[in-house]
Amino acid sequence: MDGLQNELAELKGFVAELKADRAAQKEKEQREAWTKYTSLSLVFIAVLAAIATQWAGKYGSRVLVKLNDSTFHQAKASDQWAFYQAKSIKENLYEVARDQAAHNGTAGAATEAAAKPDPKMTDKISRYEAEKKEIKEKAEGLEKDRDRTRDEAALASAQGSGMGLAVSVFQISIAMGSICLVTKKKPLWYLSLALALAATGEMIRVWLL
Repeated sequence: MDGLQNELAELKGFVAELKADRAAQKEKEQREAWTKYTSLSLVFIAVLAAIATQWAGKYGSRVLVKLNDSTFHQAKASDQWAFYQAKSIKENLYEVARDQAAHNGTAGAATEAAAKPDPKMTDKISRYEAEKKEIKEKAEGLEKDRDRTRDEAALASAQGSGMGLAVSVFQISIAMGSICLVTKKKPLWYLSLALALAATGEMIRVWLL
């Protein structure tokens, strides 16, 4: 009889310990229920970090494209200015030839020649002048395109730098969240969320540039 009572007492003690363990486990789960939201927030932060990384790559590619375009426009503008210079030289040669023809012979003949210049030379000079104007407009247009693409490259570079900063802050945020899950320190979660919010704000700022 005494043995049976001892076994019942041990069984009751075991059941009581089991209930106490279950209660403690349940209390711990309730106390750390917020860690589920921490894990979920880390998933969203990781997604935002991936998006920021992709956009940083796009901006980097855009910089290279715009710089190539700028170099192309500069080369074309240089060609046009060289063409303009060649036309100017030819025009000057015809002007010199016309002036020399006007000064050949007697003074009276020179006066008459100056009053009536060679129509062919005059037409060529006028044609070169018109061609120079057209070439100059093309060269200046290409220089405007060069400046525009340089500005676009500078903007893309600034956007890439901003997006790179956002990626770095996202990574720090994820690290803080991971440490939070290990140490169960809730303030680290708040810090992680604050960093993620700052990085998201940087992304939005870059998109609005």
